[in-house]
Amino acid sequence: MFKKMWKKGEGCPIKLIGHLQSFLGIYKESGRDKGFIIFAGLLTLLALAIPTGFKGSAYPANAVRARVLVTGVNNERLKIIGPVRQGDQQVVIKVLSGRFKGMTFSSSNHLMGKMEVDKVFLAGDVAFAVLSLGDDGKVVYAQIIDHYRTGKTIILSLLFIFLTVMLMGWMGIKILVTFAFSAAMLIKVLYPMMLRGWDPIFGSLLITLIITALIIFIVGGLSSRALVAFLGAASGVIFTSILAFTFTKWFKIHGAVRPFTETLLFTGYGHLNLVHLFIAGVFIAASGAMTDLAMDVAASMDEIKKQQPVITRLALMHSGFTVARQAAGTMSTTLLLAYSAEYTAMIMTFIAQDIPLENVINMVWVSSEILHTLVGCFGLILVAPLTVFAGGMLLGNKTSFDLK
Repeated sequence: MFKKMWKKGEGCPIKLIGHLQSFLGIYKESGRDKGFIIFAGLLTLLALAIPTGFKGSAYPANAVRARVLVTGVNNERLKIIGPVRQGDQQVVIKVLSGRFKGMTFSSSNHLMGKMEVDKVFLAGDVAFAVLSLGDDGKVVYAQIIDHYRTGKTIILSLLFIFLTVMLMGWMGIKILVTFAFSAAMLIKVLYPMMLRGWDPIFGSLLITLIITALIIFIVGGLSSRALVAFLGAASGVIFTSILAFTFTKWFKIHGAVRPFTETLLFTGYGHLNLVHLFIAGVFIAASGAMTDLAMDVAASMDEIKKQQPVITRLALMHSGFTVARQAAGTMSTTLLLAYSAEYTAMIMTFIAQDIPLENVINMVWVSSEILHTLVGCFGLILVAPLTVFAGGMLLGNKTSFDLK
């Protein structure tokens, strides 16, 4: 497209920028909103640059990571029972990257008979390996870790970025900023601070509210509409945290129902409160849906107010409730499907073995998922009236509360 424009004499930088802006959509952000988006982008870069402060102990310091090619496989030491393999798989690998590129080593792949953690290699597979070095800098042992997926992950990420910007325009750029900011705040701020002793509930509540605020005010701008959405979503997150705390204690959920929670305790972090960690996971998981619902309701009420400036506060709230009921109805089912899909195999196992329902719901990992789903949906339902009430109060008196 740009090549054709250049041939037609339309290739000057100003015209190219104009065509690019037309492709991305009309950029109607106010100066203050533009400044906030730039601030959010810089804040995201800062968060991504924050070091976690934890030095890796999984691999020795004198080790290098490399991409390798599996050139040979020996399965003579494997015991195969149906789909399960147990024993040692001997493999020959050729290093494809780093300073040892081209060198060949032998390695052993231990299989424990657990399909969820075992990996089996075939000749021709590209894998990820860690090469342990001796004092002389030579490789003394090559440990094959898993199939190599770094390149595929980068391709998938670039495809996501490209399609988001191409289809969503400027909104896609804001989506990417909020996406990166949320990931950075969780991985670089919240999780390391919890490892250092932050209470999971209060720490997660603080970071979740910060993430929610940034998402809403980037997408909705610095406006009364966005303020209404934030108040509704924030209130819903707070109420959900209270509900999660109450029902987790009542159900006697011990918290060690999530993968790798016990591993944390055995690797030097025995101070972690696993119950509070579970509670935090409940409202963090539901916060995205709450933000979505609150933004939908607030935007609808704001549009109604613009179309009917003389509408009364009570009528505006009534219209907001009409929208909220429809949105909450579908969003609750969305949460159910999202949470239950992760445990499809477990549910199918119970059905196949004809385990009585009462036995099932009293199992701690099943009970924890029921609590997770229902509390999340309960919190989502609460967002609707809270957002409608905030919208009625703020949008009904624009001269006092409009931020624009």
